[in-house]
Amino acid sequence: MTSGIGREEAPAAAALLGELLPPELLPLFDASFIRLHLLYDEFILRLVLRVVGETGLEQTLREPGTPTEIATRAGFAGSQALVPLDWMLRLLTARGLLEELSGGAAFRYRSLGPFPTLDPAPVSEEQKRLDESWMPAYTLAETVARDYPAFLRGEVTGEEVLFSPRRLRLWIDYFSNDNGLYVVNNRVGALAVQQWLPRSSGVVLELGGGLGSGALALLERLEAADRLGTIAEYRFTELVPAFLRRGEQALRTRHPELSRMTFASLDMNHPFAEQGVAPGSVSVVYAVNTLHVAHDLDFTLREVLGALEPGGRLIVSECVRPQTRQPIESEFVFNLTETFRSPRLHLPYRPSGGFLTPRQWKGAMEAAGFADISFLPDIVRVQDHAPRFIAAAIGATRPS
Repeated sequence: MTSGIGREEAPAAAALLGELLPPELLPLFDASFIRLHLLYDEFILRLVLRVVGETGLEQTLREPGTPTEIATRAGFAGSQALVPLDWMLRLLTARGLLEELSGGAAFRYRSLGPFPTLDPAPVSEEQKRLDESWMPAYTLAETVARDYPAFLRGEVTGEEVLFSPRRLRLWIDYFSNDNGLYVVNNRVGALAVQQWLPRSSGVVLELGGGLGSGALALLERLEAADRLGTIAEYRFTELVPAFLRRGEQALRTRHPELSRMTFASLDMNHPFAEQGVAPGSVSVVYAVNTLHVAHDLDFTLREVLGALEPGGRLIVSECVRPQTRQPIESEFVFNLTETFRSPRLHLPYRPSGGFLTPRQWKGAMEAAGFADISFLPDIVRVQDHAPRFIAAAIGATRPS
């Protein structure tokens, strides 16, 4: 019965978070949100089980093997399938369906018995009954799941699956403040900017602004606090032309009075100065769920550092991985993209693609030259008690 998923666990988890989170964040993470997140996690598990059944992985996993060996036996395209496959194996292990055998250079996996047959549809229906605002996340995940077998076999690329023109509507709905799952990162980031924004007016540069939902949430927060005047100029940037156009339209429609808002393309994987961002010209660099897909995180962080004025702040809102190998359900979708799964690695703070842990973020920012690194909430303390909590803002300062 899907109606029971999270019903008993959510109130206890919310009570625990009530002791760990600052009061300003408590409305975002109430029992209702936690229950909906547990439902979404169950939905992703059921999609993974469906992919396992459609690709013959269940039979393959009867014999132990490393991800590379399993990919070969299943007939997958190792070059692009390995990261998503490894992620699915770790998820199934965390759910008690596989055993993970250590020893040797790589982990080996083996099934613990027949996999359950679990239909994703009842979970989706229960979600729609409880809160329809989460449905863009469900629609995106289910759409991607239909193409997963072809992707794993190398018949299509992740970019073809995710970013064909016919999928644009999915992203418009997903990267929206009306999406109950995605909006949380925007609101956590907005609160962090409100708290960490310098009192004197300055220039805010947003990286990877997408369709504008992060900027909209931020400006709404500052407007309510009567602090819009602390922004001398808001520089909205985005690399994807279709996203940039729609982001500009959304922001100009909502804030026609903000003449000090500019819009431009910017690639965070190339020198900022060559793209119109002069060294030391920015007071705040802001990004929501963006920096983890930088091809070379160290390079991008150093470019951000150079763009900031002395004492300027980098503020990012991210999904923060509790432990290095712990899967996060939204990675089911994003593991298909080359930028997400295959960045340039930097040990120890960038050992793999995807989301980073708190320690990895701190290490990366310190290596780039930042100081005064802080988290909102205190994510290490929160995850010590609530190991599935993943939303946080990270602030860092360019030394004076």
